[in-house]
Amino acid sequence: MGKLQPLKPAEFEKFLNFIGCTYVRQKGSHRVYRQSGLLRPIIVPVHSGDLPVLVIKNTLRQLNISTEQFLEILKRF
Repeated sequence: MGKLQPLKPAEFEKFLNFIGCTYVRQKGSHRVYRQSGLLRPIIVPVHSGDLPVLVIKNTLRQLNISTEQFLEILKRF
């Protein structure tokens, strides 16, 4: 099992697009994505710097994707 590392927001947004999430809007430094079947939107902070592991874990839990699946998808980029 791999270990999650902080990611650039652009890399995480590529992942979201790959799994079928659609960009809805941006307010300030937060981008909002939607995926059918989810009750809540996915929020990605795009301020300077990397996304913390906590934000990535919370988003993966919301998407019902395991860490292993996430790391496998990232290998494709």
